[in-house]
Amino acid sequence: MESQKTELESSEEKSVTVDQNENAKNRLQSTEALAKALSSTLTTVIKDFDSKAQQTFASQDHLSQSLDRLTRELDKLLDDAPFLFIMQHAAKISAVRKRVSSLNSVLKSVQRRLDNIDRMLFVGVPNQHQQQQQHDKTATEHSGLQ
Repeated sequence: MESQKTELESSEEKSVTVDQNENAKNRLQSTEALAKALSSTLTTVIKDFDSKAQQTFASQDHLSQSLDRLTRELDKLLDDAPFLFIMQHAAKISAVRKRVSSLNSVLKSVQRRLDNIDRMLFVGVPNQHQQQQQHDKTATEHSGLQ
């Protein structure tokens, strides 16, 4: 009788353990599904922001080049005819050029941060020194100073 009682208790304990294991598996599967869904959503959002940042970067470069060209043309005009009107507009364009350059620096910083976030999310956190070297190399390539 005692033996049957012990076997019954053992059977009940095994049943409870199996139920706990099943619950743990279900929670793990739910957590993994949620993690995959979040990862997928974040991937899409980050790629969209990255694309927009790249487009903005290209636009800023184009604007900067156009302002440089315009500045050179105005400098030629100033050499030929230094009218007050031309000088005022040249000063305005020079101020705009400085603001665009400043904005371009901010944009590059934001792009670098987005790249770092992207790497941290999908590759893991690499060595900080390697990240800085890669950024320096990229910045040099973009500036044409190779």
